[in-house]
Amino acid sequence: MNVNMTTLAPISCCAPLAAPSLSTDEAEATATLFRALADPARVRILNLLATSEEPVCVCNLTGPVGLTQGTVSHHLKKLSAAGLVDREQRGKWAYYAPNADALERVAGLADLTREGSR
Repeated sequence: MNVNMTTLAPISCCAPLAAPSLSTDEAEATATLFRALADPARVRILNLLATSEEPVCVCNLTGPVGLTQGTVSHHLKKLSAAGLVDREQRGKWAYYAPNADALERVAGLADLTREGSR
């Protein structure tokens, strides 16, 4: 079974916070990303996904985060909309994995060092 694990990618236009200046669009995209990460449950979910070797079923996330399936699904939808996780449908269950490119861009956003400033 071939499954297309696509996501929206609003963070593709984010610039590092140490950039000389951010456009309005870059600032909005960066704020969207930070809003997605502003919830402790979402950070925990992303941590669980990032430390798993395979995509994780939403049903296997409820116990570790202590939330109902509906609440976990809500948080995963927010993470997916921000482009942080990929979703794969397997029958009636959805499986999630971190989007490696997105996490790399997140790391780049937090790099506050500027070339030549040190």
